[in-house]
Amino acid sequence: MMWLPCLLIALPLTGALCAWLVRSNNARPQVLVAAGCLHLPLSLAAVFWPRHDTWGAWLYLDAIGKVFLLEISLLYTACACYAVGYLRSRSERDNRVLCMGMLVCLAAMTLTAASRHLGLLWLAIAASTLTMAPLVYFNRNARSIEATWKFMMIGSVGIALALLGVFFLAYSTMVAGLEPTLQLEQLIQQAHLLPTSWLKAAYVLLLVGFGTKMGLVPMHTWKPDAYGEAPGLVGAMLAGGLANCGFIGLIRIHQITAATTLASSCSNMLIGIGLFSIAVATIFLVRQTDFKRMLAYSSVEHMGLFALALGLGGKALYGIMLHVIGNGLGKGMMFMVAGNINRAFGSKSREVARGALVRMPWSGALFLAGFFAVTGSPPFVTFASEFSFFSASFSRGGLVLTLLLGLLMSIAFLGMAQTVLPVVFGNPPATRERTKYRDSAILIVPPLALLLIGALAGLWLPEPLHSLFIAAAALLEVKP
Repeated sequence: MMWLPCLLIALPLTGALCAWLVRSNNARPQVLVAAGCLHLPLSLAAVFWPRHDTWGAWLYLDAIGKVFLLEISLLYTACACYAVGYLRSRSERDNRVLCMGMLVCLAAMTLTAASRHLGLLWLAIAASTLTMAPLVYFNRNARSIEATWKFMMIGSVGIALALLGVFFLAYSTMVAGLEPTLQLEQLIQQAHLLPTSWLKAAYVLLLVGFGTKMGLVPMHTWKPDAYGEAPGLVGAMLAGGLANCGFIGLIRIHQITAATTLASSCSNMLIGIGLFSIAVATIFLVRQTDFKRMLAYSSVEHMGLFALALGLGGKALYGIMLHVIGNGLGKGMMFMVAGNINRAFGSKSREVARGALVRMPWSGALFLAGFFAVTGSPPFVTFASEFSFFSASFSRGGLVLTLLLGLLMSIAFLGMAQTVLPVVFGNPPATRERTKYRDSAILIVPPLALLLIGALAGLWLPEPLHSLFIAAAALLEVKP
């Protein structure tokens, strides 16, 4: 049944061509919405229709790919609807490149979720990175071009290292006397036959390469600039889409090493880099005055949580799948609302953007609710996922690891609160002239929908989703 995956990838590419051909700035965002309204039901069919489980040797949606595809499609559809209102308010700028980039990026992220060949997976992640660069530069000022160059240069290094890791992995099959392959199923089955030295070198290179896409420390330095200078719409795609694509790559190489004697050492590496990322992000979250950069460091923290949970295993594996949905959609809605607040006050600083509840009640309320969503507060689904991380840390690392993790996350919560609460509450500065921006339904409903999905999943998880998450977690279990 190859028509469905091909259609899921070809649909946004066709939309990108249409966006290029459409001449009207006002009409072009409608192509984004049309693509999202078609992509989402097709993704739901691919995720929940069992007849489409078998696609082929190179394209195949296992349970892990289905979770990521569902999150990517939901996020993109919300971003597409939001883009209509956002681009209407930015009518002075040509939006052809932005619309095309979003659609090509959707195709690349879909391909990332469905790839069963590591070469194809690398190509999809590289394509998603390259297509996001012009979007970061949308504001076309000195700070945005600096952020774009940093994003491209550091991202290119990560892509290159990941490609070298893929080469090492392929060469390890030749050293073992096996038929050279990069197909995931064959690599998992033959992993115990691969030479340990080459496999470990490949793992380290792929961890650094895909960790750069995720924004793990110390490969995270592009994130604060790119997230801070890109439009909120683009920040949502970066935090909820591109970062998750990097995590897919890390999951795939972890599946291979989990079937070898390297499983324990690789897991320890993940735990170490995860804790380091959380710790560094926590330091920069304290007294952060730029609320978009705050969200960037929060993303670094949560990518560290992903790496830590993957290394811990056990109960944390189910939590990872919950966190993919909760953090991806939560970060997406936070960046959209942060964009609203930025335009309303003409600033990203908490010293200037104060009293959002007074000036723009809907955006202010959503920003406050989003803060609780991304910090793992009930009733949001991130509460359940982070609880599973703590449970796994106690089982695997004992009391010391659990207390350290709790301390870091508590400091991160307080650090974010120092930025979020002044932005939401208080009185707008009287000395600053009010901008023309006002809350409107088209800019409020998409982030509100993402917030409600995260809250509903935390209160009640439908049985098909629960079964999907269990199946995805089972694929990550370390095999003796």
